[in-house]
Amino acid sequence: MNYLDTAITAAREAGKIHQQYFTSDFKVKTKANSFDLVTEADVKAERKIVEIIKQSFPEHNFLGEEENYEKTDSPYTWIIDPLDGTNNFASGLPIFCSSVALAKDSELIAGAIYDASRDELFFAEKGKGAFLNGKKIRVTEHDCLEKSILITGFYYDRGRQMLDTLDNIRKFLQAPILGLRRLGSAALDLCYIASGRASGFWEFELNPWDFSAGKIIVEEAGGTFSGRFGEPVDIFKKGYIVASNTRIHPLMLKVLD
Repeated sequence: MNYLDTAITAAREAGKIHQQYFTSDFKVKTKANSFDLVTEADVKAERKIVEIIKQSFPEHNFLGEEENYEKTDSPYTWIIDPLDGTNNFASGLPIFCSSVALAKDSELIAGAIYDASRDELFFAEKGKGAFLNGKKIRVTEHDCLEKSILITGFYYDRGRQMLDTLDNIRKFLQAPILGLRRLGSAALDLCYIASGRASGFWEFELNPWDFSAGKIIVEEAGGTFSGRFGEPVDIFKKGYIVASNTRIHPLMLKVLD
């Protein structure tokens, strides 16, 4: 299989595991932060994703949410979130997905995000556009905040980051904007920007596995992806993320400044 086909297959197989566990009893644990959950489905889905990728690309590197991997000399790194939206999943709320991205050196070249609950597969390959279930997608054409629905997310921190996020929400609602949503899965949030379901997204702190596949999907759909001040994002580090349809990007950055 080629890179994109591998990402799609891995994301879909993870989705099958989601479906198996979502309708049954499963164990839930907390990570270092008591608000950050992990389930059996997270762990098994990541192992399945890695197993599939290694069948075709055993020498590649892996950056995953649930496990650590020995580094190789390969310039390729798979960035994996086996279950984005774990807190939703653990609560029985069907807003979650698998996310699989591939980078060569520091550039993303392919990504796939699969929402098993809706059977929606978002994917993109560098220079070839973004797609939802095989149909090409594009960001919205909105050129002002008044016409724009925005999406945000809250990190697990209940201190300064929470206060910063709440302050940004206040400023956007006063801007004003058409509406604001908080869905609980950053990967899906980015897909919704790419497919024109919303026009902009921001979140205080996201890990690489939260945003990498979404980044290439947004950009291939004609959108813009940056840090809080418009700077490039390091795909291997946590960061403050802003994504939009490009037209409202400077308007969002002005509010966030």
